[in-house]
Amino acid sequence: MASPHWSPRSDDDGPSAASRRKAALAEALRNATYEVLPFRSTEDKVLDHVPQDVPLTVTTTEARGLEATVDLAVRLVKNGYTAAPHLAARLVRDRAELGELAARLQESGVDRVFVIGGDAAEPAGDFPDALSLLAALDEDGHAFANVGIAGYPEGHGTIRDDVMEEALRRKTGYADEIITQLCFDAGTTLRWARRLQAAGVRTPIRVGLPGAINRQKLVRVSAGLGLGQSARFLAKQSALFWRFFLPGGYRPDKLVRGVGDQIACPGSNLGGFHLFTFNDVAGTERWRQRWLTRLS
Repeated sequence: MASPHWSPRSDDDGPSAASRRKAALAEALRNATYEVLPFRSTEDKVLDHVPQDVPLTVTTTEARGLEATVDLAVRLVKNGYTAAPHLAARLVRDRAELGELAARLQESGVDRVFVIGGDAAEPAGDFPDALSLLAALDEDGHAFANVGIAGYPEGHGTIRDDVMEEALRRKTGYADEIITQLCFDAGTTLRWARRLQAAGVRTPIRVGLPGAINRQKLVRVSAGLGLGQSARFLAKQSALFWRFFLPGGYRPDKLVRGVGDQIACPGSNLGGFHLFTFNDVAGTERWRQRWLTRLS
């Protein structure tokens, strides 16, 4: 893969501002988080290719349920990583099960969680959405050092924008950071982030973008999710698949450059990057190190 090209914006604010933007981008990439799927081979791939100072989140898949996600997060923490399991509200039956999950995580040293509603057609029990589960965690005293929630710069698809925005505003009362879902237009993400800031939301935002993955690996990931889950995955990632058939395929560099300038702006609510690796952690890590070498 070719080395990324960094070209600081040439405007009239001088070389010191360009240096600050370059340093801020390097810091954002240095402190990026990675998302992985709970497959049988994931742990070995992480141990082989991901430095221990890269925080991880572990996706929940409907086919494998919460157990596979929690189990992998616990194992990664035992191996010296920081790992946050996705807690999909619609897969949790009730407060008793939630309490058991929280206790297991905390006793195992897992001090971060990422709370989502989940894609299950019907909730398994008492939690139809992320907000209800976040409220239950808080009310029952299950405190974690870091709680993440999802943001949707391009909307949700099945939920009205005004409903999503109100739910996000309420969820930020329980959250330490927002991680955006995939969006391939930097301008859309930046405008969404500014709207949140204008509405008084000060929760730091991590910009979610695909890592440096190849077409074959993405296809294998989708095939490994199970039929129903795979169909939903393919529908949600259709834009990513489409980009693989463009000349040169998909690269995350344009998105990184598009967001990079704003990360350095005083008062920005953008806190860094979250890389969806689709388990191609080796390729994503090589790509990140190339950027860091270039920026240094």
